[in-house]
Amino acid sequence: MLDRHKFLEKNGLILTVAILATVAVGGAVEIAPLFYLESTIEKVEGVRPYSPLELRGRDIYIREGCYTCHSQQVRPLRDEVERYGHYSLAAESMYDHPFQWGSKRTGPDLARVGGKYSDAWQRQHLIDPRSVVPESVMPPYARLDKTPLDFEDVEGRLTALRLEGVPYTDEMIENAKADVEAQVDPFSPNYDAFLARYPKAQVRDFDGNPKSVSEMDAMIAYLQVLGTMVDFSTYEPEENFR
Repeated sequence: MLDRHKFLEKNGLILTVAILATVAVGGAVEIAPLFYLESTIEKVEGVRPYSPLELRGRDIYIREGCYTCHSQQVRPLRDEVERYGHYSLAAESMYDHPFQWGSKRTGPDLARVGGKYSDAWQRQHLIDPRSVVPESVMPPYARLDKTPLDFEDVEGRLTALRLEGVPYTDEMIENAKADVEAQVDPFSPNYDAFLARYPKAQVRDFDGNPKSVSEMDAMIAYLQVLGTMVDFSTYEPEENFR
């Protein structure tokens, strides 16, 4: 039995045909089921587009290269699920362009970091990482706390993402600037309208300074939403995705 592979190795044409047949069968098994699915992404209740403030925080996250040290993908392995929480769903990244799954973990995975720490902890960690995590090798980002957030072009950012398939409405785009300010002010007259556009969004002064909207506000708002849109206590996978 073990010597039969010599026949294929000594006959190049037959070996080529055998390889092509194997690839064809394997490809058919992998590809054929996709023709019977309406979508390869499971519809999950609660997943929504990022609010303008969260989106600007995500832009800063990418700008500062946070994705090079932190992944955002909990794999369906026992040790990862026990440490980080429920494994990641494709739907959680459906509005990410590009997605932030990552391939390296110098620091911990952040897919479920939302709500794990307080805003004050996140702010202090960004200002001086080793003051809260002594063994951290993360550089400080204190400048975020002092840098006013630039959101003059936030409407254009939402418009561009709509071209990518993110379901931002005309109303969302028209009110983008006002929604940035509304999310950091619980007493804003636009509070109810903002929540109607972005259900269950967190509204508060994230950086502790109500006098201005800073890059720290945006970064913390983004970190605090990660992994919070889906209620996994009630989540049941669809039959086609089990």
